[in-house]
Amino acid sequence: MQLGKTQELIVVKTTDFGVYLNTPGGDDADKILLPKAQVPKGTQLKDALTVFVYRDSEDRPIATTWEPELELGGVARLKVKEVTKIGAFLEMGLSKDLLLPFKQQLYKVEPGDAVLVTMYLDKSERLCASMHVYDRLQNDSDYQKDDEVFGRVYEISENFGVFVAVDDKYSALIPKKEVFEKYRINQPVYARVSQVLEDGRLSLSVKKKIPEQMEEDAQFILHRLEDADGFLPYHDKSAPEEIKSLFHMSKNAFKRAIGRLMKEGFITIGKDGIRLK
Repeated sequence: MQLGKTQELIVVKTTDFGVYLNTPGGDDADKILLPKAQVPKGTQLKDALTVFVYRDSEDRPIATTWEPELELGGVARLKVKEVTKIGAFLEMGLSKDLLLPFKQQLYKVEPGDAVLVTMYLDKSERLCASMHVYDRLQNDSDYQKDDEVFGRVYEISENFGVFVAVDDKYSALIPKKEVFEKYRINQPVYARVSQVLEDGRLSLSVKKKIPEQMEEDAQFILHRLEDADGFLPYHDKSAPEEIKSLFHMSKNAFKRAIGRLMKEGFITIGKDGIRLK
Protein backbone atom coordinates (compact mmCIF):
# COMPACT_ATOMS: atom_id res chain seq x y z
CA MET A 1 0.00 0.00 0.00
CA GLN A 2 1.47 3.33 -1.07
CA LEU A 3 0.59 6.79 0.14
CA GLY A 4 -0.01 9.19 -2.70
CA LYS A 5 -0.81 6.50 -5.25
CA THR A 6 -3.95 5.19 -6.93
CA GLN A 7 -4.04 1.44 -6.42
CA GLU A 8 -6.29 -1.58 -6.29
CA LEU A 9 -7.09 -2.79 -2.76
CA ILE A 10 -9.29 -5.56 -1.37
CA VAL A 11 -12.32 -5.13 0.91
CA VAL A 12 -11.41 -6.96 4.11
CA LYS A 13 -14.08 -5.64 6.49
CA THR A 14 -17.45 -3.89 6.27
CA THR A 15 -18.86 -1.52 8.91
CA ASP A 16 -21.71 0.96 9.29
CA PHE A 17 -19.35 3.85 8.48
CA GLY A 18 -17.56 2.35 5.47
CA VAL A 19 -15.33 -0.52 4.44
CA TYR A 20 -11.77 -1.36 5.32
CA LEU A 21 -9.28 -2.10 2.56
CA ASN A 22 -5.94 -3.83 2.45
CA THR A 23 -3.47 -5.37 0.06
CA PRO A 24 -3.89 -9.11 -0.61
CA GLY A 25 -2.44 -10.91 2.40
CA GLY A 26 -1.69 -7.62 4.17
CA ASP A 27 -1.31 -7.29 7.95
CA ASP A 28 -4.61 -6.52 9.69
CA ALA A 29 -3.03 -3.49 11.37
CA ASP A 30 -2.41 -1.90 7.95
CA LYS A 31 -6.02 -1.84 6.76
CA ILE A 32 -7.45 1.58 5.90
CA LEU A 33 -10.93 3.03 5.77
CA LEU A 34 -12.92 3.98 2.71
CA PRO A 35 -15.75 6.19 4.10
CA LYS A 36 -19.32 5.00 3.53
CA ALA A 37 -20.22 7.92 1.25
CA GLN A 38 -17.62 6.74 -1.24
CA VAL A 39 -18.26 3.00 -1.14
CA PRO A 40 -19.70 1.84 -4.51
CA LYS A 41 -23.20 0.41 -4.25
CA GLY A 42 -23.24 -3.37 -3.89
CA THR A 43 -19.64 -3.62 -2.60
CA GLN A 44 -18.97 -6.88 -0.75
CA LEU A 45 -16.12 -8.56 1.11
CA LYS A 46 -13.15 -9.50 -1.08
CA ASP A 47 -14.16 -7.06 -3.82
CA ALA A 48 -11.27 -5.14 -5.41
CA LEU A 49 -11.64 -1.34 -5.44
CA THR A 50 -9.47 1.26 -7.13
CA VAL A 51 -8.69 4.04 -4.65
CA PHE A 52 -6.22 6.82 -3.90
CA VAL A 53 -4.46 6.60 -0.52
CA TYR A 54 -3.55 9.71 1.47
CA ARG A 55 -3.69 11.04 5.05
CA ASP A 56 -6.78 12.70 6.49
CA SER A 57 -6.89 15.85 8.64
CA GLU A 58 -5.91 13.75 11.68
CA ASP A 59 -2.90 12.34 9.81
CA ARG A 60 -4.40 8.84 9.44
CA PRO A 61 -4.09 6.88 6.19
CA ILE A 62 -7.42 6.88 4.38
CA ALA A 63 -8.75 5.85 0.98
CA THR A 64 -10.88 7.75 -1.50
CA THR A 65 -12.49 6.92 -4.83
CA TRP A 66 -12.07 10.56 -5.89
CA GLU A 67 -9.39 11.11 -8.51
CA PRO A 68 -6.71 13.59 -7.39
CA GLU A 69 -5.13 16.01 -9.83
CA LEU A 70 -1.65 14.89 -8.73
CA GLU A 71 -0.03 11.70 -7.48
CA LEU A 72 3.29 10.86 -5.86
CA GLY A 73 6.16 11.61 -8.26
CA GLY A 74 3.87 13.17 -10.85
CA VAL A 75 3.69 16.75 -12.08
CA ALA A 76 0.61 18.98 -12.30
CA ARG A 77 -0.37 22.63 -12.16
CA LEU A 78 -2.41 23.25 -9.00
CA LYS A 79 -4.20 26.32 -7.69
CA VAL A 80 -3.04 27.98 -4.46
CA LYS A 81 -6.00 28.04 -2.05
CA GLU A 82 -4.36 29.85 0.84
CA VAL A 83 -1.01 30.80 2.34
CA THR A 84 -0.35 30.14 6.03
CA LYS A 85 2.57 30.33 8.46
CA ILE A 86 3.84 26.91 7.38
CA GLY A 87 3.44 27.30 3.65
CA ALA A 88 0.82 27.37 0.92
CA PHE A 89 -2.03 24.92 0.51
CA LEU A 90 -2.94 23.71 -2.96
CA GLU A 91 -6.25 22.38 -4.23
CA MET A 92 -5.84 18.87 -5.64
CA GLY A 93 -9.38 17.58 -5.96
CA LEU A 94 -9.64 15.98 -2.50
CA SER A 95 -11.23 17.05 0.79
CA LYS A 96 -7.72 17.75 2.12
CA ASP A 97 -5.44 20.26 0.42
CA LEU A 98 -1.75 19.65 -0.34
CA LEU A 99 0.96 21.55 1.56
CA LEU A 100 3.61 23.41 -0.42
CA PRO A 101 6.27 24.28 2.21
CA PHE A 102 8.06 27.61 1.91
CA LYS A 103 11.36 25.78 1.36
CA GLN A 104 9.90 24.08 -1.71
CA GLN A 105 8.76 27.33 -3.35
CA LEU A 106 10.82 28.94 -6.11
CA TYR A 107 9.11 32.25 -5.40
CA LYS A 108 6.53 33.58 -2.97
CA VAL A 109 3.20 32.22 -4.15
CA GLU A 110 -0.13 33.96 -3.60
CA PRO A 111 -3.74 32.69 -3.34
CA GLY A 112 -5.13 32.12 -6.82
CA ASP A 113 -1.74 31.34 -8.38
CA ALA A 114 -1.52 28.21 -10.53
CA VAL A 115 1.84 26.58 -9.80
CA LEU A 116 3.58 23.61 -11.38
CA VAL A 117 4.50 21.11 -8.66
CA THR A 118 5.44 17.53 -7.98
CA MET A 119 4.32 15.46 -4.99
CA TYR A 120 6.76 13.88 -2.54
CA LEU A 121 6.82 12.29 0.93
CA ASP A 122 8.59 14.37 3.59
CA LYS A 123 10.57 12.99 6.53
CA SER A 124 7.36 12.61 8.53
CA GLU A 125 5.74 10.54 5.75
CA ARG A 126 3.40 13.38 4.85
CA LEU A 127 2.42 14.13 1.26
CA CYS A 128 3.77 17.53 0.24
CA ALA A 129 4.31 19.55 -2.92
CA SER A 130 7.50 20.98 -4.39
CA MET A 131 8.11 23.44 -7.22
CA HIS A 132 11.44 21.72 -7.95
CA VAL A 133 10.12 19.61 -10.83
CA TYR A 134 13.21 19.21 -13.06
CA ASP A 135 13.73 15.52 -12.25
CA ARG A 136 10.02 14.74 -12.51
CA LEU A 137 9.34 16.03 -16.02
CA GLN A 138 9.14 13.49 -18.82
CA ASN A 139 11.57 13.22 -21.72
CA ASP A 140 9.54 10.96 -24.01
CA SER A 141 7.54 13.48 -26.03
CA ASP A 142 6.66 12.96 -29.69
CA TYR A 143 7.93 16.42 -30.63
CA GLN A 144 10.49 16.66 -33.41
CA LYS A 145 12.95 19.33 -34.58
CA ASP A 146 11.20 22.53 -35.76
CA ASP A 147 7.87 21.63 -34.11
CA GLU A 148 6.09 24.55 -32.46
CA VAL A 149 5.45 24.02 -28.74
CA PHE A 150 3.87 25.80 -25.79
CA GLY A 151 5.11 25.71 -22.22
CA ARG A 152 5.71 27.75 -19.10
CA VAL A 153 8.92 28.78 -17.37
CA TYR A 154 9.46 26.85 -14.13
CA GLU A 155 13.07 27.70 -13.30
CA ILE A 156 15.77 30.14 -14.43
CA SER A 157 19.52 29.46 -14.31
CA GLU A 158 22.25 31.99 -14.97
CA ASN A 159 24.52 29.15 -16.08
CA PHE A 160 22.19 27.09 -18.28
CA GLY A 161 19.29 29.23 -19.40
CA VAL A 162 15.50 29.11 -18.98
CA PHE A 163 13.87 25.81 -18.04
CA VAL A 164 10.44 25.28 -19.59
CA ALA A 165 7.80 22.64 -18.93
CA VAL A 166 6.30 21.97 -22.35
CA ASP A 167 2.59 21.11 -22.00
CA ASP A 168 3.27 21.17 -18.22
CA LYS A 169 4.75 17.74 -18.79
CA TYR A 170 7.95 17.56 -20.84
CA SER A 171 11.45 18.73 -19.98
CA ALA A 172 12.81 21.56 -22.15
CA LEU A 173 15.44 24.29 -22.01
CA ILE A 174 16.00 27.59 -23.77
CA PRO A 175 19.83 27.55 -23.70
CA LYS A 176 21.59 30.60 -22.29
CA LYS A 177 22.82 31.61 -25.75
CA GLU A 178 19.20 31.74 -26.95
CA VAL A 179 17.95 33.92 -24.07
CA PHE A 180 17.48 37.49 -25.33
CA GLU A 181 14.95 38.82 -22.83
CA LYS A 182 14.19 38.74 -19.12
CA TYR A 183 11.97 35.81 -18.20
CA ARG A 184 9.91 35.18 -15.08
CA ILE A 185 8.64 32.00 -13.43
CA ASN A 186 5.27 30.86 -14.90
CA GLN A 187 5.73 32.99 -18.02
CA PRO A 188 4.04 31.43 -21.08
CA VAL A 189 6.49 30.51 -23.83
CA TYR A 190 5.78 29.79 -27.48
CA ALA A 191 8.89 28.28 -29.01
CA ARG A 192 10.36 26.05 -31.68
CA VAL A 193 12.12 22.76 -30.98
CA SER A 194 15.68 23.44 -32.13
CA GLN A 195 16.97 20.02 -31.08
CA VAL A 196 15.81 16.79 -29.47
CA LEU A 197 18.70 15.70 -27.25
CA GLU A 198 19.87 12.09 -26.94
CA ASP A 199 18.08 11.69 -23.62
CA GLY A 200 14.83 12.98 -25.13
CA ARG A 201 14.86 16.41 -23.52
CA LEU A 202 13.97 19.32 -25.76
CA SER A 203 16.17 22.27 -26.63
CA LEU A 204 14.07 25.29 -27.57
CA SER A 205 14.49 28.49 -29.50
CA VAL A 206 12.13 31.45 -29.48
CA LYS A 207 13.63 32.44 -32.82
CA LYS A 208 12.29 31.22 -36.15
CA LYS A 209 14.25 29.31 -38.80
CA ILE A 210 17.16 31.34 -40.15
CA PRO A 211 15.55 32.61 -43.41
CA GLU A 212 12.39 33.76 -41.62
CA GLN A 213 14.28 35.08 -38.62
CA MET A 214 16.73 36.98 -40.82
CA GLU A 215 13.85 38.88 -42.41
CA GLU A 216 12.35 39.67 -39.00
CA ASP A 217 15.75 40.74 -37.59
CA ALA A 218 16.45 42.94 -40.61
CA GLN A 219 13.13 44.73 -40.21
CA PHE A 220 13.80 45.25 -36.51
CA ILE A 221 17.21 46.80 -37.25
CA LEU A 222 15.65 49.10 -39.85
CA HIS A 223 13.12 50.33 -37.30
CA ARG A 224 15.88 50.96 -34.77
CA LEU A 225 17.83 52.92 -37.38
CA GLU A 226 14.79 55.02 -38.22
CA ASP A 227 14.24 55.78 -34.53
CA ALA A 228 17.93 56.80 -34.24
CA ASP A 229 17.84 59.24 -37.17
CA GLY A 230 19.49 56.79 -39.53
CA PHE A 231 22.67 55.88 -37.62
CA LEU A 232 23.64 53.33 -34.97
CA PRO A 233 27.22 52.90 -33.65
CA TYR A 234 27.17 49.12 -34.02
CA HIS A 235 28.68 46.85 -36.66
CA ASP A 236 30.08 43.35 -37.18
CA LYS A 237 32.95 44.08 -34.76
CA SER A 238 30.72 45.15 -31.87
CA ALA A 239 30.73 43.09 -28.67
CA PRO A 240 28.13 40.27 -28.57
CA GLU A 241 26.83 41.56 -25.23
CA GLU A 242 26.11 44.99 -26.74
CA ILE A 243 24.29 43.42 -29.69
CA LYS A 244 22.23 41.19 -27.43
CA SER A 245 21.30 44.06 -25.09
CA LEU A 246 20.17 46.48 -27.83
CA PHE A 247 18.84 44.20 -30.57
CA HIS A 248 17.76 41.08 -28.61
CA MET A 249 19.59 38.76 -30.99
CA SER A 250 22.90 36.95 -31.21
CA LYS A 251 25.87 38.57 -32.91
CA ASN A 252 25.67 36.00 -35.72
CA ALA A 253 22.02 36.85 -36.31
CA PHE A 254 22.91 40.56 -36.30
CA LYS A 255 25.68 40.04 -38.86
CA ARG A 256 23.35 38.03 -41.11
CA ALA A 257 20.68 40.72 -40.92
CA ILE A 258 22.92 43.74 -41.61
CA GLY A 259 24.65 41.80 -44.39
CA ARG A 260 21.27 41.25 -46.02
CA LEU A 261 20.30 44.92 -45.57
CA MET A 262 23.56 46.02 -47.15
CA LYS A 263 23.15 43.69 -50.16
CA GLU A 264 19.61 44.94 -50.68
CA GLY A 265 20.83 48.55 -50.59
CA PHE A 266 19.10 49.68 -47.42
CA ILE A 267 22.21 50.46 -45.35
CA THR A 268 25.95 51.02 -45.45
CA ILE A 269 28.36 49.49 -42.94
CA GLY A 270 31.25 51.61 -41.76
CA LYS A 271 33.94 51.43 -39.11
CA ASP A 272 31.83 53.64 -36.85
CA GLY A 273 28.49 51.84 -37.34
CA ILE A 274 25.58 51.30 -39.72
CA ARG A 275 23.69 54.00 -41.68
CA LEU A 276 20.51 54.17 -43.67
CA LYS A 277 21.05 55.01 -47.29
